[in-house]
Amino acid sequence: MAIPVGLILVITCVDLLTPTQVHLGPLLVVAPALTPSFAGPRVTALIGALAVAAQVVIAALRGGFTVNHQVQIAAVAVISLLIVAYAQEQRRRHRELARVRSVSEATQRVVLRPLPHRLGPLRVASLYMAAEDEAQIGGDLYAATRVKNSTRMIIGDVRGKGLTSISDASVLMGAFREAAHFSPGLLELADVLERSVCRHLAEHTTIAHGEGGGAAEPPAAEAELSEHFITALLVDIPDEDTVAYMANCGHPPPLLLHERGEVTTLSAAQPAPPLGSMCGLPHGSSTAGPPDTFAFEDGDTLLLYTDGVIEARAPDGSFYPLAQRVGQWRCSGPEGLLHHLRRDLLDHVGGRLGDDAAMVVIQRSPALHPVQQLKKMVPVNGAHR
Repeated sequence: MAIPVGLILVITCVDLLTPTQVHLGPLLVVAPALTPSFAGPRVTALIGALAVAAQVVIAALRGGFTVNHQVQIAAVAVISLLIVAYAQEQRRRHRELARVRSVSEATQRVVLRPLPHRLGPLRVASLYMAAEDEAQIGGDLYAATRVKNSTRMIIGDVRGKGLTSISDASVLMGAFREAAHFSPGLLELADVLERSVCRHLAEHTTIAHGEGGGAAEPPAAEAELSEHFITALLVDIPDEDTVAYMANCGHPPPLLLHERGEVTTLSAAQPAPPLGSMCGLPHGSSTAGPPDTFAFEDGDTLLLYTDGVIEARAPDGSFYPLAQRVGQWRCSGPEGLLHHLRRDLLDHVGGRLGDDAAMVVIQRSPALHPVQQLKKMVPVNGAHR
């Protein structure tokens, strides 16, 4: 408030000190015009009233209320009223935006739940980076759940953007959280997720084109259905084993950061197509071979990510070299690793991503596993182990 009041005082004093043929009074409207940028309509109205009063003072001290002064006073008053109306509308829009953000944050907590920091013997950290400034969620997804003596995770990327991609992502994560508990293996889990995605896409396409049950899908609906798919990576990490399992459905391969320093790209031996891309084919045609296995020992770190990370471009057009950069921060822990990656990724692209990006870091803790802790507490030959 000090700035507009100061402007009113300066303009008034300068106007009174200049020759009579110079009229600076109309510049008083600058003060109320600046006020909505940092204050509400009430303060703006107060500053407008002070500007009008200052114009009256100038008129009284500069030869009386001539026609010219009367017009200037009226002009400052009318413009101030318009600025107050603008400030009121701006306040309304800010409140509306705040409500939208609140709903968006609530939706994010429901759809894209934050992953717990500990899952059995695993330390976990997750990060979602939206390309849009006001966005909280989009088509990238991740979820994790505990099953018997194991942790299962999924990370995926829905083709497209907007509300449709959020709907597709929520359906897949809901299906994963349910099916992960009764599917004996990753292939069976992937098959359940494929069925769920295809059923959702078919229903969405039918509703979008106004088709009733039993009617043949029009060509436009078939084309739209074929363009929807979700890349996904499923991981199963047993608690008491140094081997983990992976099923890749068209998703970028994860990176394994060994405790001794190497970085390994875990490419799938027989990758499956993305979920939903084979909906028109007979059941079972999209099934891949057995899940891939890889060694995941104490102290190792697994990095899951979406293509928004590796396809992020620098101003010169170069892609982000994730595999080359990530090794230097392998000893930072899951949270520290994501902190370094986020900062380095934004520096690479010049401050703003062109696509949503998600990352999940999983580290097998070198601490004792639950069964090992129990064994340590059980006496052996009269002494604790």
